[in-house]
Parts: sequence; structure tokens; C-alpha cells
Amino acid sequence: MTDTAYKADRTALLIVDPYNDFMSEGGKLFNAIKETATEAGLFDNLRKIIPLVREKDIKVFIVPHHRSHPGDFDHWQHLNMFQKAGLPNKAFEVGSWGGEFHPEFGPKDGDIIVKEHWAQSGFANTDLDHLLKQHGIQRIILVGLIANSCIESTARFGMELGYHVTLVTDATAAFSKDGMLAAKINAPMYAHAILSTEELVSALQGI
Repeated sequence: MTDTAYKADRTALLIVDPYNDFMSEGGKLFNAIKETATEAGLFDNLRKIIPLVREKDIKVFIVPHHRSHPGDFDHWQHLNMFQKAGLPNKAFEVGSWGGEFHPEFGPKDGDIIVKEHWAQSGFANTDLDHLLKQHGIQRIILVGLIANSCIESTARFGMELGYHVTLVTDATAAFSKDGMLAAKINAPMYAHAILSTEELVSALQGI
């Protein structure tokens, strides 16, 4: 049975990779997610979830991807596919508009910004676990990008560390419909709750 008994002081919303390059028209990766984001209603659903979370005094953690710097991957032995693909266009380039947080979905005063992750997991080689524990968080709700990459990897790692993991199926997107399908197929293996925005909003309104 899905457990959605959230408590404000033990729950955190993790907004993954809320950069302009992903979430704004003209961003380097916006067109790549546009189809699945539109189909899911990603942006409208984030507009429902994020304000409610803040209203309920649930802590917001920003979980950002590493921003591109010159020479980042020089002499690396094992670049992954996304890292290689990002070299020519320098997605999330430091100092660029695309590497800035989206003004609506990015951090606000009081939010916690986690150290940037190099690949997919928001936990690996960052301070996310430490920060969650310091704030007494036991349950994490994940929204943002990409469904079958950073969202899935962060959620899996969180489950392994003992957190209760909630996925929001229509508050994420992927580079393809196949990516969304892969995320859907894999989700029951590690998520404790798999909800729509409507279901999540209903659960949080009871806090």
C-alpha cells in the first residue's frame, strides 16, 4: 500500500536541475524535453506543487547538475554518454543565461542548494545526504529533470540510503517517450509512492 502520510518537518521537495537550459524557451536542451514536458504538463504541475510545498513549510532542496566549465573533462577516462554529448553545446555553462536557475522553478530564500552532481545522482559526490539528515528529513519527493536519468538515479540512491521516496509522474520529462516509459517501468523497483500531481497535492493539503 502506498504510504503518503507526509509530515512537513520530515519531508523535502527535491527540484532536480531547474536550469534555464532545460526549462526556458531558447535553452539549449528545452526543445529536447519539450514534447514529453508538454504531454506530462510538467510546467503547470510544478506551478501547483512548488507553491503548495512552500505554503506547507516543507523544505525545498535544489539538486543541480554540474555547470560546464572550460576543460571540465580533460583527460577523463570514463565519460558517460550525456557528458560526451554535452561537450559541444556546453549545457548549463557557468556564467551563461542557460546555466542560471529558472526564475520561477529555481531557488527562493530559505531553500537549500546542494552541491552540483557530475553525472546523474544528486547524492553521489555531493552533500545532499548530509544536508537532508541535518534537517531531519526522512521522505523525499522528486520533481524536475530527467525522468529516466537524474530523477531515477537520485531516487534509487535515496532509497538505498533509507529515505522514503516519492516520484511525481507528471512533474518530470525526458528526452523521448521511450525515456518516460523506461522511468515508468523502473519506478516500482525503488519508489515507495508513485503519484500524479493531483494525488500529491491531495496528500499534502492534509498536512
